[in-house]
Amino acid sequence: FFFEASNPGQFENDSDALWQRGHVPETIVYHGRVGINTDAPDEALVVCGNAKVMGRVMHPSDSRAKQNIQEVDTNEQLRRITQMRLVEYDYRPEFASVMGIKNT
Repeated sequence: FFFEASNPGQFENDSDALWQRGHVPETIVYHGRVGINTDAPDEALVVCGNAKVMGRVMHPSDSRAKQNIQEVDTNEQLRRITQMRLVEYDYRPEFASVMGIKNT
């Protein structure tokens, strides 16, 4: 089962227009980068604009993805923090303009 764009002429070749149903129910697979409001995605998914989520977003740091959560020795962790390298930076202008960042 494949999806094709309604105007395949927009794509450089037919492989750019192919999406397929995933092996898991209710999934669609595209092998490559996907851009929403951009024609130059530099990651697997790039959304230039607001995104509205009507459900949960899971992330590796989400507590729902973890088990055996335990308190740690605060003094030891503060000692580790004092050994961290802290930096300040400015975004490169070309990155900031592509990402819509005004305060670099």
